[in-house]
Amino acid sequence: MVTSIVSLVVLACILYLIINHSVESPKHKTVGVYFNTTAPEIARTDDDYICATLDWWPSDKCDYGSCSWGEASLLNLDLNNTILSNAVKAFSPLKIRMGGTLQDKLIYQTNYQQTCNPFVKNISQLLSFSEGCLPMARWDDLNKFFTDTGAVVTFGLNALTGRTIHPDGSAEGAWDPSNAESLLRYTVNKRYTIYGWELGNELSGNGIGARVTAQQYASDVQTLQHLIEKVYVGSETKPILLGPGGFFDAAWFAEFIGKTTKSLQAITHHVYNLGAGDDNGLVGRILDPSLLNREASVFRNIQQDIRNSGTSAAAWVGEAGGAFNSGRNHVTNAFVMSFWYLDQLGMAATYDTKTYCRQTLIGGNYGLLDKSSFVPNPDYYSALLWHRLMGKQVLSTTVSGTSNLRAYTHCSKQSQGITLLLINLEAEVTFRVNISTETGSILAQSSGSFARKSKFEKMPIIMNTREEYHLTAPGRDLSSKKVLLNGRVLSVDSSGSIPLLKPAIVHLNDPITVAPFSAAFVHIPSIVSHACK
Repeated sequence: MVTSIVSLVVLACILYLIINHSVESPKHKTVGVYFNTTAPEIARTDDDYICATLDWWPSDKCDYGSCSWGEASLLNLDLNNTILSNAVKAFSPLKIRMGGTLQDKLIYQTNYQQTCNPFVKNISQLLSFSEGCLPMARWDDLNKFFTDTGAVVTFGLNALTGRTIHPDGSAEGAWDPSNAESLLRYTVNKRYTIYGWELGNELSGNGIGARVTAQQYASDVQTLQHLIEKVYVGSETKPILLGPGGFFDAAWFAEFIGKTTKSLQAITHHVYNLGAGDDNGLVGRILDPSLLNREASVFRNIQQDIRNSGTSAAAWVGEAGGAFNSGRNHVTNAFVMSFWYLDQLGMAATYDTKTYCRQTLIGGNYGLLDKSSFVPNPDYYSALLWHRLMGKQVLSTTVSGTSNLRAYTHCSKQSQGITLLLINLEAEVTFRVNISTETGSILAQSSGSFARKSKFEKMPIIMNTREEYHLTAPGRDLSSKKVLLNGRVLSVDSSGSIPLLKPAIVHLNDPITVAPFSAAFVHIPSIVSHACK
């Protein structure tokens, strides 16, 4: 009798364990990620999609009582810093956009007799600073740095020269290209390689500080086009022409694009959709999927304007810092910003954006590098992983079961397979990801944890394994300026070298798990899409 009772108790325990094991833990959720391997790509980026900006702001540029720029201006940045050099070289190449608000108050000292003064704060003047000057000796140093590091550079020209700026911000008159022509001729004579010249900064629509009508701006772009053709005649390579480098305004952009179909090679716009840098709710905005989704309408509208105009110009994000007025310390330069940044990279790419320029490489509170130590912030490693793993072909990807898992798929740069980017916006939920294509499920829903099934050392890729790169914050501190890759902190060594980014090797049949508040790149060489062959 006792034996029978014991047996019944054991059986009940077993049934209890089976039933409870089959019910998913409230802190784990299975979601589906689907894409069609037989469908063509939906968009295509440049190979060097990742871009970062360098700005002109001097050290006394202050916002909300904080001066966050230090010595990060193009006029005084330490170009001999080893970490800076290694950080740029690691991309091989990194696109760099030289420009920003003060570019429209910058003159170029091509005549050595002229006085060349720096920007001086003066709140009575446009943009609260005096006119500044770029010495040609500094232009020489910058070009040497870009050559040594293999950077691909664009330069934003002053678009306000020759105009009258009225008290309401409206600009009257045509652009005067004479000083720009001197800079272009100096550059050509020195055989410096500039990938592209961009005209103006944030002068579209209502403008920032000043505004130029779409019709006049289009005419000025044509003036610059003729100038480039004249100055670069006989040159082996000719730079591209970019513009307008401003915030999207539907009517203004439609008119501008329609009038520049034969002169522009890149349509550039800026993204600061998180609001002001002093907003105490920035973290919540970064983690809000509905807010992240809103920017899609801008990418979609620009894509449609380009298609409707018949231009061959490509869409670029020319500057994107998320939060305007220099960002916010411990937010836009911390781990939490990677959720916004990686999602922006993925979203923009799906709308055929060719290049995405992050504000900034260094400077302000949104730099990829710390402005004082030059040590990489978390978003630097997000950018570098994207650059090395995500190919230029973009595949249509859908997620079922949640809005808090973001997913983007590209052909891989590492193989003929795919690389999947997964972003978990949940604070407590771990997602188990079931990948499926038109032929059915790819990954078996087996048990077993990522930590037990993976190895951190680099191993040869074989077809029944995949590579995973999981990014998390130390102690789950979203304000941390450090980042863990597969559980190990990423940091430069004593010689200033950028660390190796080693994947975890995981068996293909093990489930993909994405921890709360984390992002993961998953390279699967065995999933070969038609678009990737």
